[in-house]
Amino acid sequence: MSRPVSRVLTLLELLQAGGVRTVAELADRLGVGERTVRRYVDHLVDLDVPVESVRGRYGGYRLAPGHRMPPLMLTDDEALAVLLGLVAGRRTGITAAAGTAGETAAAKVRRVLPERLRHRLDAVLDSLTFTTAPAESAAPEAAVLLPVADAVRHHRPVAFRYTGGRGGGGERTVYPYGLVAHAGRWYMTGRDLSAGAERTFRLDRVRGARVLPGTFEPPPGPGPAERVLTALATAPYRHAVTVRVQGTAEEIRTRLPASVAIVAAEAGGGAPAGADRAGAEVWCRVEMRAERLDWVPGVLASLDRPFVVERPDELRGLVADLAGRLLDAARQAPPGD
Repeated sequence: MSRPVSRVLTLLELLQAGGVRTVAELADRLGVGERTVRRYVDHLVDLDVPVESVRGRYGGYRLAPGHRMPPLMLTDDEALAVLLGLVAGRRTGITAAAGTAGETAAAKVRRVLPERLRHRLDAVLDSLTFTTAPAESAAPEAAVLLPVADAVRHHRPVAFRYTGGRGGGGERTVYPYGLVAHAGRWYMTGRDLSAGAERTFRLDRVRGARVLPGTFEPPPGPGPAERVLTALATAPYRHAVTVRVQGTAEEIRTRLPASVAIVAAEAGGGAPAGADRAGAEVWCRVEMRAERLDWVPGVLASLDRPFVVERPDELRGLVADLAGRLLDAARQAPPGD
């Protein structure tokens, strides 16, 4: 590559770092005179790269948004970060791109890389394996995500059509508090004006989102992430489970995250009647919602802490059944003994 072309590309890379660069700074970085810098800028403009001239004492040049993305100058580390980010986002379900947009974006990045770098990055991607299965992705449409994000940022109401989990739906008008990505899904939390209550909506079930006039003031209290996790933990499933567990709320939450259970320390220790009060151990109330109860005894056993089931009565029998099976398994002699 000839030196002038190389310097023009270096100039583009400097401008892509952001901010205003003075002519003197650019001349020093490129090792040329200020007049040559201006000529290089003219070359970029001829290539439809949107370079702006900023006047004034602290003026110079900066890269402005254009009608298309200018050529990207990526270092080895930056190219690897982009490609790994696309791969990881696709596997975790957090990539907000429907269909094959993530794959086509990665292909475009790879296509413009130098052959040497492309082969090295391919070696990384071909060698990489994951310890978890790909998450079930439910990416929202860009036509939904972008107006909802705009409404959140500027505290404006948003209207949309929503389809619920059981197929029902209709028009909603919401004051959106925030966007939350959780377990491969995107959620919006806010106040549903139609219902007069706070609600959580899955963005992949939203259609026809449009920002409405007016503004609102977000309420104080928990942030969007905590609101979404609480909504997931208290969803109206078939069974309402309440258990007292010995231990601090922080200890219990390591096994029962906020999306699974509501954990609250009991005033005065909260030890249930008949429980061992030695050492004034702290007890917490744990509330969960479950469509089926068969997985709950195993989760309670994994806590490895004393607990008392308050409701439902059916859960006590399932816990006793699990305890019996574990005891029988512990008494079994290994084969051949």
